[in-house]
Amino acid sequence: PQVMRYQVLLSLMLSSQTKDQVTSAAMLRLRQRGLTVDSVLQMDDATLGQIIYPVGFWRNKVKYIKQTTAILKQKYGGDIPSTVEELVKLPGVGPKMAHLAMNIAWNSVSGIAVDTHVHRITNRLKWVKKETRYPEETRVALEDWLPRDLWREINWLLVGFGQQICLPVNPRCKECLNQDICPAAKK
Repeated sequence: PQVMRYQVLLSLMLSSQTKDQVTSAAMLRLRQRGLTVDSVLQMDDATLGQIIYPVGFWRNKVKYIKQTTAILKQKYGGDIPSTVEELVKLPGVGPKMAHLAMNIAWNSVSGIAVDTHVHRITNRLKWVKKETRYPEETRVALEDWLPRDLWREINWLLVGFGQQICLPVNPRCKECLNQDICPAAKK
């Protein structure tokens, strides 16, 4: 379970600003090397960079992964922290990643994971009382409104929808099943 949790965290770190297929391929290459805290600590930065390339911002991610992995070894016995507060202190880990890590790695719903898709779509649908500018504002507004038993699913439902239909530019409103209830589709 400890190795699985570590791999979940690394997958989340790699996924930021990266297409799912690219993240998946990078994770596969890492797993072929025995993806554990110790194997990553033994790997030099150049090798790690070659393995994870072409993930977005791969040079920064090499630094974050190495720093985070060292902290996990030192402070957490090679496991990942079990709270959002501790997770967001790790280099390269933000609130969205922390909530997803809690959900996937620890099977604990600590909050709604709000990324750019969830932020954009919930604002378009007016699921927030007043328009929010930042994902973290959206998370707070959604958690205030949405029943807690739906928090686990909201990210999964809206991310794919945002990648396929409710695009940032030129959303496909004519193809959308929500067009009759979506305030943005009526514009």
